Amino acid sequence: LDAIRESCKNYPVDEVVFCLDKHQVVDIEEHLQGLEELGITVRMVLDFYNVDCYRRDLSFFNENLPILTFYTKSLDAQQLFLKRIMDIVGSLVGLCVMLVLFPFVACAIKILSHGPIFYSQERIGESGRPFRIWKFRSMTNDAELEKSQLAELNEMNGAIFKMKNDPRITNIGKFLRMTSIDELPQFWNVLKGEMSLVGTRPPTHDEVKQYENWHHRRISIKPGITGLWQISGRNRIDQFDEVVKLDLQYIDNWTISLDIRIL
Repeated sequence: LDAIRESCKNYPVDEVVFCLDKHQVVDIEEHLQGLEELGITVRMVLDFYNVDCYRRDLSFFNENLPILTFYTKSLDAQQLFLKRIMDIVGSLVGLCVMLVLFPFVACAIKILSHGPIFYSQERIGESGRPFRIWKFRSMTNDAELEKSQLAELNEMNGAIFKMKNDPRITNIGKFLRMTSIDELPQFWNVLKGEMSLVGTRPPTHDEVKQYENWHHRRISIKPGITGLWQISGRNRIDQFDEVVKLDLQYIDNWTISLDIRIL
């Protein structure tokens, strides 16, 4: 390495490629300066870390500082822009449908059950950001208080609660859930940018507290009204790990065309 400048002067050299150990990088600055004086093009291999699951991207900050990015979720600006446009258009259509149905749904909830029309709860969104989700109320007014009493009847194994014939669901709530009408207010969350039409299910604070480390990657993207888990037989899946695997499969393979197929 110390003879590199002399070699470049004595032989016809077009380029020099450094393929060094990560601990040697700090030692080659003087060699870079010497090769710059000679007008030699220099390339440097930056494959320092053995991280198989990460994708890599080399870019420049402020057109000057080279940055090597390791990422698992898509950073394709054009595709993400198209996804946001699709979310805005889809949420506006969904909100129009909600406005048409609202008088009928509101009257049914008020007449057939006691409590407010809407149900609101704080959920965990993209990268751990909390937000307030909105739904038409399909459960009794004190459903959250009753949840702890039903914990032993949870049919899911892991950090999610699911129960067939949940006694907290009202009669009108069964219809709202069967038709997914209860989720129409979530289009407001989509329009605000807190959710997407397609993504992962937004968890509660208590659920996230139970996560193993690898589970956290499922909240590295915006949650969605629907997703790969929902169309893959969610009623037949009783292992939370299987839910997470489907979520990670979606994250790793995301494209606009995948969103369209899921929708």
